[in-house]
Amino acid sequence: MALRNAVMAALLEGEASGYDLAKGFEASVANFWMATPQQLYRELERMEGEGLVSARVVQQERRPNKRLFSLTEAGRRILRAYVAEGPAKPLAIRDELMVRVQCVDIGDTADFEAVRTAVAERVERATAKLARYQRMRERMLAGRTEDEYLTTAERVGPYLTLQGGMALERANIQWGETVLKRLAQRVEVLDGPVRAHA
Repeated sequence: MALRNAVMAALLEGEASGYDLAKGFEASVANFWMATPQQLYRELERMEGEGLVSARVVQQERRPNKRLFSLTEAGRRILRAYVAEGPAKPLAIRDELMVRVQCVDIGDTADFEAVRTAVAERVERATAKLARYQRMRERMLAGRTEDEYLTTAERVGPYLTLQGGMALERANIQWGETVLKRLAQRVEVLDGPVRAHA
């Protein structure tokens, strides 16, 4: 998927400056697409050149003027065509931590500890992201049940993708906690004979 599709998806929420879009990216599509602010600014320039977004300048006192971007009709057509495409490509995972876990047995218990630390950090980050996503969910629902929201909301896509992000973070937490438990057990087994011979 091209970054421009994720940018256009974020702009469905309404007009935004590059700065606001970069901040909002974290709150709207970051659970399924990551990009740096620099990547977003470059993409917005390209998209404006292609006529997919338009920008208007807002004069500000005591601060630089800002440009607010919105989707053009051409952008909406491209996004609709993208949504109507055939099956999506399968998810491709490139996860450095998984490679480290795969190789953990080649060293000594110090290597286990290094991997355990990295896994624990992932669990901590996933826990924080899940809490943030749960707060976003509560704001979206605004006191409604999920069924009420899904039958009355103007757009349900952001809620459904948020659910996917929450499921991913729950899976990260569950996997990480299992790995931490199993690595701790493994270290006990490996250290056992050493202590027995001491």
